[in-house]
Amino acid sequence: MKYLCSALCILFACASPAWAMEKQSHALIREAALAYVQAQTRNLPGKVSIQVEDIDPRTVLPACAPIEAFQPGNSPLLGKTSIGVRCNGNPGWSIFVQATIRVSTTLLVASHPLPQNKVLNTNDFTLRDGELGQPGMLTDPAQAVGKMPKFGIAAGQVLREDMLRAPFVVIQGKTTEVRVNSAGISVRTSGEALNSAAEGQAVQVRMSSGQVVSGLATAAGDVEVRP
Repeated sequence: MKYLCSALCILFACASPAWAMEKQSHALIREAALAYVQAQTRNLPGKVSIQVEDIDPRTVLPACAPIEAFQPGNSPLLGKTSIGVRCNGNPGWSIFVQATIRVSTTLLVASHPLPQNKVLNTNDFTLRDGELGQPGMLTDPAQAVGKMPKFGIAAGQVLREDMLRAPFVVIQGKTTEVRVNSAGISVRTSGEALNSAAEGQAVQVRMSSGQVVSGLATAAGDVEVRP
């Protein structure tokens, strides 16, 4: 019995440091994740609702201060997603917390079929209450007015940023003015545009000599060439 008691004392003495380890509070992890999402979604239009799920109670992590939250990969902060929380101490750790993010706002919806390359005005869409389902959905009329659909859009479809483009200021096949700027000297000439382009996009122009030059389309509809 004496030897048994001694063995038990040794066993508990060796195990006590692990049992005495201070555990990281799950509540603090959830608070860090929530604060991160609140900061990242602060500028989203509409009303933002965030729900951070509980962490599995069986998860045990050593206490750490401070802890920091982060966004894994390029996952959008919309709908069901994961928020990372990590400790950079020694030993370090990281955990992913599940969250649901909903944004209720006003969306732009095509009021009738929109053909490709039509310059949009306020009669081409209506405002409808809805929920942001993915990044890029348009919520402000100023985001659509003056833009052109890249392809045909059906009536009732929610407008997204990647559906529209700025109107062309240089048209393929048309004669356009070319400005060549070099060493403070500007030379103006003209040529045939080989592609259409919006302001700031690249354009190739065939000059009367047959030479092809590349430049950028300007708001005035000409092409600026820089050496």
